[in-house]
Amino acid sequence: MSPRQTRGVIGRGTDFDSHDFGRPAKRTRPRTKRRPDYSEAPTARVITVDRGRYHLLLDAPDSPRHLVAAKARQLGRGAVIVGDVVRVVGDTSGEEGTLARIVQVEPRRTELNRTADDTDPYERPIVANADQLVVVTALADPQPSAGMIDRVLVAGYDAGVKPLICLTKADLADPTELVDLYEPLDVPIFVSMPDSNLDELRAALAHHVTVFVGHSGVGKSTLINRLVPDADRATGVVNDVTGKGRHTSTSAIALQLPPFAGGPEAGWVIDTPGVRSFGLSHVSAETILEAFPDLMRFTADCPRGCNHHAGAPECGLDAALARGDLSAQRLTSFRRILEAVDGARADYSSVQERNH
Repeated sequence: MSPRQTRGVIGRGTDFDSHDFGRPAKRTRPRTKRRPDYSEAPTARVITVDRGRYHLLLDAPDSPRHLVAAKARQLGRGAVIVGDVVRVVGDTSGEEGTLARIVQVEPRRTELNRTADDTDPYERPIVANADQLVVVTALADPQPSAGMIDRVLVAGYDAGVKPLICLTKADLADPTELVDLYEPLDVPIFVSMPDSNLDELRAALAHHVTVFVGHSGVGKSTLINRLVPDADRATGVVNDVTGKGRHTSTSAIALQLPPFAGGPEAGWVIDTPGVRSFGLSHVSAETILEAFPDLMRFTADCPRGCNHHAGAPECGLDAALARGDLSAQRLTSFRRILEAVDGARADYSSVQERNH
């Protein structure tokens, strides 16, 4: 029998405690716990995501340039979204055919989330690092939905971003009713129609990162194309039967605004795909109250567990209203926003009870 054949053969009298059964040798060097340091790697802004490839704008003061990058495996699924500031390594030349690698995501200042519906417990990040949110709503074709506006406003308050409202297609319907409904919330409201002057909206967007959210067919992409002339965002029409728009934007994209009244740093707008629903199961009423500091101070004397709704016993908001310290219109508008949150929480709780 050759040495190869006799290797590992166990014969009579073998000492099993000392016999080598061919196990692999132990590592001679322990695995290091140190991780690579990417603090010196250049940063870039995520512009859009397309089929697993991330399109970035490299943050280089002398020569900002567009890159295409893959994501490092250790970051995990869904770890990088539009608006993120990331650190990249590899080929950052931006030349055609090159591919950089995203190795780190910088801490987000804000994160706008939604759930698929009110029964879904999983948050879905939409964009990162926006400081403003424009709710785009058509006055007609399709008909406006105050419930949808309320829900997007709630998501904005929850994310800590400043909300604005833009009412489009004012040539088809009178905006007065919706303006009156939302003015008590102190949300800036802009009204537009084809070929209307957008300078006031441009001024509000300058020097900010603003995400646009709305139903399909409300004119969101048309608005983006007017604000960023070379954006070339696809636009669609509303179905005459269903009254709903067709999804024309299939992915979020960040676009740099042209200079406006203040120099080259004019800001960014982020166009998002049209949404049919906006779940709020991740939002709490306490978070919304914090977005209204002028109202929050009146709740200090509320009884424990007060939900601040109409009819809540000894609610401090009602006491402020009775004293004349709070307008009825603002309180009514605030409570309508709270109802959107409580309705979502109730739907989520009922599903949880059924599942258990």
